Amino acid sequence: MQTSDSSTATTLKLDTGLDSNTGDFTGGFDAHDPPDQSLINACVHCGFCLTTCPSYRVIGKENDSPRGRIYLMDAINQQEVPLTPAAVSHFESCLGCLACTTACPSGVQYDRLIDSVRSQVNRNHQRPLPVRLLRQLIFSLFPYPDRIRLLLSPLALYQWLGVSKLVRGTGLLDRWAPQLAAMESILPTVTPQCFQDNLAETVPAQGTKRYRVGMILGCVQRVFFSQVNEATARVLSANGCEVVIPKSQGCCSALPAHQGETDQAQALARQMIDSFEDTAVDYIIINAAGCGHTLKDYGHILQDDPAYRDKAVAFSNQVRDVQEFLAEVGLTSELSALTEQPLKLVYQDACHLRHGQGITQAPRQLLRQIPGVTIAEPIDAELCCGSAGVYNMLQPDVANELGQMKVTNLVNTGATLIASSNPGCALQIQKHLLQQGQTVPLMHPIELLDRSISGEQLG
Repeated sequence: MQTSDSSTATTLKLDTGLDSNTGDFTGGFDAHDPPDQSLINACVHCGFCLTTCPSYRVIGKENDSPRGRIYLMDAINQQEVPLTPAAVSHFESCLGCLACTTACPSGVQYDRLIDSVRSQVNRNHQRPLPVRLLRQLIFSLFPYPDRIRLLLSPLALYQWLGVSKLVRGTGLLDRWAPQLAAMESILPTVTPQCFQDNLAETVPAQGTKRYRVGMILGCVQRVFFSQVNEATARVLSANGCEVVIPKSQGCCSALPAHQGETDQAQALARQMIDSFEDTAVDYIIINAAGCGHTLKDYGHILQDDPAYRDKAVAFSNQVRDVQEFLAEVGLTSELSALTEQPLKLVYQDACHLRHGQGITQAPRQLLRQIPGVTIAEPIDAELCCGSAGVYNMLQPDVANELGQMKVTNLVNTGATLIASSNPGCALQIQKHLLQQGQTVPLMHPIELLDRSISGEQLG
């Protein structure tokens, strides 16, 4: 699909909610880090991004595509249109999945553009009160594991008493507060493990020590997917890595960074850098795709901080996704079959691993080393599942449609297990598996390697 520059620009002006007869073009971007005009000008309007864009796939409007948003950024930069609520809605419909950056033949850095716009929106646009309150809840809670754990007991009671089933069954929350309903719908089951941190500050290498690596625990990952962190430490240890886990580490800053909460993202990034400063590690390992993408971007996040700029670049240069690292250094541990019969699984590409970090083959390479494993490839593997950090809470309608598409494509491969490398993707996919009445289990690839190393077969 392609449209002419003039027709698209006209559509954009109409779709911003601007009364073109008034000539009132006040209220645009401020002077602090607006979208870089040179990056905007790199777009040649070819339209290759359209078919890869999940929001365009669902909404079907040019303004909700990367090309349309770039036109809109340009128009606001040129003070041709203001930053109206309608204009903001097109920016906020973006998942930030970065599929467009992979597809773009001109190398447009759309990620840099949308990041700067989201910071501008946060400073220069007054969202409706319910949205402001929801965002405050999200960014005051999810990046802080200790705060999440304060809510675990009432959440557990909410689930154990069956209130959760009642709420979902009546559908009242969906009608009254769809964004809160979306948040409630992806809540994982609270287990005793959610309250615990079972990893020591140092996990010794088994056999000959090859590397000393740091390990990042994450936020939601630490609380609700602690088994993935424990499996990661065991797999690294079994492959000759001494694992260092600083207790002072916090959030990687991915959630606020992806939503333009710049000050919070910078503060969390500084804390993370400080927590690893004296650890003398060779690499810093992360097992969550969205976190890894942000950790590798600290040099940009802290580019204006003279005290941390160089530290941030050095830190990011050490960061490796755990699958990237293991594929690079090679496995030394022996692997055994996970099932008595051949295991057909489907690997789900997390967007910030596939598009953000360019890692596609390493997970598949590792999984294929497990005896008896074959990997099915779903259609639209590059299309976002709809999680996108907190997007499925802020934009539930689009996210739900994408989640249904993703699960349908995964199930249609006929695989008996789904491997997924990101906690947000896992929650989103599990939600839509349940809604479709599917019982296909989902595990992190590192959990499968852990089982294969230990000789424990899947149940």
